[in-house]
Amino acid sequence: MQIDTTTKSEYSKLIEIWESSVRATHDFLSDENILSLKPLILEHYFDAVDLRVAKNKNNEIAGFIGVADCNVEMLFISPENRNKGIGSLLLKNAIENQSANKVDVNEQNPEAVGFYKYLGFSVVGRSQLDGQGNPFPLTHMELTEK
Repeated sequence: MQIDTTTKSEYSKLIEIWESSVRATHDFLSDENILSLKPLILEHYFDAVDLRVAKNKNNEIAGFIGVADCNVEMLFISPENRNKGIGSLLLKNAIENQSANKVDVNEQNPEAVGFYKYLGFSVVGRSQLDGQGNPFPLTHMELTEK
């Protein structure tokens, strides 16, 4: 896997990965939630973060991470590439090269909370609502070891 920057021309692939990943890991979100988030991510959120992608030897994107102000705003891996170390590779790269040291994780996604804990993050707080004001509690985490 190679970590690289991305361009707007790859956004259609990123949103495809985002949606398939969310459908595989965020079972608490309804179709309506996903469909309302999709254009926001595609038209606004991708441009608001420093995006990096993981590409395989065939130059195909397997996952991506977006960081803003030291916060991991998004980390999504295509379902067929999950549990192969790509998320860890992207996160470690973000810590080393993008100064990532914080993340907000959906509380209803315990696998993600465990992933970040495994990679050195600790819980430092909680919010009842997500960033859009929806009733999806967030676990606030910070990097405590490198």
